[in-house]
Amino acid sequence: MSYFTYKLIHYLGIFILVATLGAALGRHAMTDGRDPLRSRLGAVHGVALFLVLLGGFGLMARVGVDHGSMFPGWILAKFGIWVLLGGVLFVARRNRRWTMPLLAFVPLLAVLAGWVAFAKPF
Repeated sequence: MSYFTYKLIHYLGIFILVATLGAALGRHAMTDGRDPLRSRLGAVHGVALFLVLLGGFGLMARVGVDHGSMFPGWILAKFGIWVLLGGVLFVARRNRRWTMPLLAFVPLLAVLAGWVAFAKPF
C-alpha cells in the first residue's frame, strides 16, 4: 500500500480513538457504572488502537525504518503515548475520580503524539 493509504489509516484510527475515549469517559462520568454501551465502546477503542498501530507500522516501513535496528526515540515516544491511550479506560474504570482529568488528558496526548511525529525531537 502507499504512504498516503497508511497515513489515512493512521489518522482514521487516531480520530476514532479520541472520539471513542471522549464518549466512553463522558458516559462513565455520567452513569453509576452500569453503562449498556461499555462493551461496544471498549471494542471500538480496541479497533481504533489497532488502526493506529497498523497505520503507524505501515508508515514506518514506507519511510525506511530498518527491521533489525533500534527504533528512533521519536517512535519509542509514540509507542509510549499509544500505550497510555490504551490504558485510559482501564484507569477510569478502576478509579472514578480520574475520569474527568483523563478526559482532558486524552487530547493533550494526541497533540503530543502529533508534535513528536512532526518535530522528531529525538
